[in-house]
Amino acid sequence: MTALPPDPLHAALDALFADTADRPAPGCVLGVWREGEPSWMRAYGLASLELGVPLQADSRLRIASVSKQFTVAAALLLERQGRLSQQDDIRQHLPELPELPQVVRVGHLMRNTSGLPDMLELLRLGGVGLDQRVDREQLLQALVRNGHLNFAPGSRFLYCNSGFALLGLITERLSGRSLDAQLREAFFDPLGMQSTRMVVESDLPLPGLATPYLGHGPGQWRRAQHGFEHGGEGGLVSCLGDLLRWAAHLMRPVDGVPDLSGALAEGQPLSEGGMSPYAHGLEHGTLDGMATLGHGGLWPGFRTEFLLLPAQRLAIVVISNDGMLNPYKKAREVARLLLDRPTPIPTARPGAAEAEALTGEWLDAQAGELLTLSTAGSGAPLMAQQWGTPFELQQQADARWLPLRGAYEFEIPAPALDEQGRLRLRLGAGREARLQRLAQRPELPTGLDGVFCNRDAGLRWQIRGSQLQVEGPLLKPARAWTLRGLSEDLVELQSPGYWMQGSQLLRLQRDAAGRICGFSLDSARIKGLLFQRCG
Repeated sequence: MTALPPDPLHAALDALFADTADRPAPGCVLGVWREGEPSWMRAYGLASLELGVPLQADSRLRIASVSKQFTVAAALLLERQGRLSQQDDIRQHLPELPELPQVVRVGHLMRNTSGLPDMLELLRLGGVGLDQRVDREQLLQALVRNGHLNFAPGSRFLYCNSGFALLGLITERLSGRSLDAQLREAFFDPLGMQSTRMVVESDLPLPGLATPYLGHGPGQWRRAQHGFEHGGEGGLVSCLGDLLRWAAHLMRPVDGVPDLSGALAEGQPLSEGGMSPYAHGLEHGTLDGMATLGHGGLWPGFRTEFLLLPAQRLAIVVISNDGMLNPYKKAREVARLLLDRPTPIPTARPGAAEAEALTGEWLDAQAGELLTLSTAGSGAPLMAQQWGTPFELQQQADARWLPLRGAYEFEIPAPALDEQGRLRLRLGAGREARLQRLAQRPELPTGLDGVFCNRDAGLRWQIRGSQLQVEGPLLKPARAWTLRGLSEDLVELQSPGYWMQGSQLLRLQRDAAGRICGFSLDSARIKGLLFQRCG
């Protein structure tokens, strides 16, 4: 690996990261592999604000969900050895899990099609933030308690950390070794990935590990706190050079190292229709008509984008220790610059009046979709907020709006509004919601006060007026959550949280006399979780 030589192209690349360079702030590292050319790396910003230590090209950072492809690789090796099948019922290897409404298979775990609720989300609904101490056994118990499925396995794609945590555990039980040991022997050592390792403990000091930061007002940061132990869903610590070696192996396999590039990239149709965007620990996408393969990683203060353009024989890695940066966007800007492809200009850019028609709160009560669109003014990006998470939208050359984030099914097609002025929103597997502008929030429905319980997550929620007090299996936080009306039978629950706020939709259920007897909950990664009145 070499440092960037001073030439116009690399100066232009530096300009893309000018907002992170030469300032007392966290930043990011950039690496590029291109077949037939020397790989190179660059660092911008500080690894430690407290010590004034700059990021280096070989700095270590947590890569979070980019780890998932490695967990799948370990499982695929066991499959090659005949010790595992993607058709196996997961309870064959994890008998402590409860019987589920339908069989979840090992292959479903690899492809984010299991229908299992996300374990981090299950704990968050009990008031547990990512800054609190939670060990692997407590995470597993969240799944042992759960008997709920979001949907029929294999029918839909929905991002789920639970699947990869369980997949990693399955590989450990079958091999008798830690996931770290499996990956070191098969891939890390033979590829020279000496800085990469699976680090379960969130507070373990590691040489060269950058400190993660979160934004705390203009020009201000605070150190991100990590309490959860990590596993197959996102436990790897790595560096630029190591990830570029892995990217090169995926596109030009190294002799003597297992070649799993085809298996990792293999797509799978969904039973509800269409191909899933998610393969096996990697996501398929496009960039200006070019096929992409890759994955993002997100954990408080750490953000990663691992981007491959196989036909162009190009790999780009961006890792940040600033939670405010967007490596997904940066990696694609780098790709366009390297391939001399300007950012696409829509055939018909929206004018001020058209942009005004898109901003606001939008609701499809029947589909259970709530979306807020906003812009800071002329020339500012269109921002979306869904399930409590804000993200930038970018208009494509064909006038569609797509999110600048990965592993998320979301598209506003062109035209954005239908004949009745409703906002069109495509959600994958052939689903399309039609959202109406929510001009005014209604009052909360009457008769909502009481205690509601859910056995699958071990939750006991008490509602008084517009306030909801959470109690889960690990915690009873003092701070109440807030309820806001949407319709006679649909309520939004806004939940504070460390790092990110949450938004959930509660669909009320009534008995024969019209009294509220329970509700089902939808969140970003949990669908249809049932609560019953229990007091």
